[in-house]
This record gives sequence, C-alpha cells and structure tokens, in this order.
Amino acid sequence: MKKGIHPVQKVCKVKCACGNEFEVKSTKDEIQLESCNKCHSFYTGKYKTVKTGNVQKFKDKYGITD
Repeated sequence: MKKGIHPVQKVCKVKCACGNEFEVKSTKDEIQLESCNKCHSFYTGKYKTVKTGNVQKFKDKYGITD
C-alpha cells in the first residue's frame, strides 16, 4: 500500500439515542445514532413478523371468504 494516502483512523465515541455508548475506530471524532444493537427491534427480538402468505393477504384485501 502507498504511504500517506489513507486517512488516519482514531478511536471514535458512538452515542445512541437510547443512551448506549461505545467506541469504534473511525476518521470522525463522534458519531450519533438513532438506534443501535441495544435498542433496535431486530436485535432485541421485540418485533412482530407477518406470517400470512400471499393468498391470505389477497383474500383479506378483497374481502374474500372461504
């Protein structure tokens, strides 16, 4: 690799809206997030997935009953 062409990486403090703070390496001094792995619903498992199929969605949309 050529010397002098890459930006200097330093320890960066990351702050989330939920209050979680951690450190990573970055070219920035500070990063602010809306959601992190402590509060995002995908990582916490507090989200609901839709388990209906396409046929059931169609029937519900157009009011078709069996």
